[in-house]
Amino acid sequence: MTYSLHRRAALTLALSAASSAALAQKTPRNSADAMPANWPSKPLRILVGFPGGSTPDLVARTIAEPLSKALGQPVIVDNRPGASGNIAADAVVKATDLHTIGVMINGNMTIAKLLNPATPYDPVKDLAPISLIGTAPLLLTAPANAPGHNAQEFFAAARNAGDKWSYGSPGVGTVGHIGMELLKARANINPVHVPYPGNPQVINAMIAGQIQLSLLPPGLAAVQIRAGKLKAIGVTSASRSSLVPEYPSLDESGVTRGFQLEIWTAAAAPASMPKPLVDKLSSLISEISRTPDVRAKLFQQGWQVAGTSSEGLANRIKADTALLGGVIQSRGIKAE
Repeated sequence: MTYSLHRRAALTLALSAASSAALAQKTPRNSADAMPANWPSKPLRILVGFPGGSTPDLVARTIAEPLSKALGQPVIVDNRPGASGNIAADAVVKATDLHTIGVMINGNMTIAKLLNPATPYDPVKDLAPISLIGTAPLLLTAPANAPGHNAQEFFAAARNAGDKWSYGSPGVGTVGHIGMELLKARANINPVHVPYPGNPQVINAMIAGQIQLSLLPPGLAAVQIRAGKLKAIGVTSASRSSLVPEYPSLDESGVTRGFQLEIWTAAAAPASMPKPLVDKLSSLISEISRTPDVRAKLFQQGWQVAGTSSEGLANRIKADTALLGGVIQSRGIKAE
């Protein structure tokens, strides 16, 4: 009798919970979860924290036209460069018009606050992930006359050189900087960091023999490598990249194990944007990214198309924050 009563009580609780869950799915918890009527009611703005012609700007403009057609409203790309993209990211966070999103690089959405506690927004709390648009590994690059006929021999020379070698990056706290610090630990090498204003200056310094290695976007490095001015050591993806399939990965070469590092660009909204709007934009942008025309354009810009859901981007943010944040803390890296 007691067992039967317990079973009936458990069944009643289960049915009640199921009913509540179903109701929660049909009824918004609050007004912020409701889909605004007649949205979009005006042009959508995409804020970009870098100047026109930069990689994030090109990505934003590539998706803007098809997104405009899908929404039935103009989509305006608004460039607000500064602070490595954080000025635009902060403007996205503060937007309350339901018609403002951002196209950002991974630093803006992962380690901004870890690098500089004075950053006025918290990527995790203040941004709503929309979609991971494109990813790319970095290419470990050296001067054309660098020692060694393969990655193994190059790393042996790097270990022997110790801190007599130096590496370049486009600035303190960039993925090129943090990634190299991670690679130093994984491969037991110790080149000294030399920051530059940007990757073009890093490339010039390497060609001149002023630095011995750098992690560069493959699209920038491959041009100089094919011209015989630089040497490719390996890419930071788990296996060869479709962007530069002629170059092996560092893992494939046997100099690292499980070393995987990518740069990426993604779309995000203010955390205050109602979830139905975020979900709608996520569905549209991920679908647009995977269309043949847009995929081809993004590939030409140096991106492997991802086109994820908001959940997929959220997972990537969590993983990269842990990976890069660990390096920041262990190496004591602070933004300048």
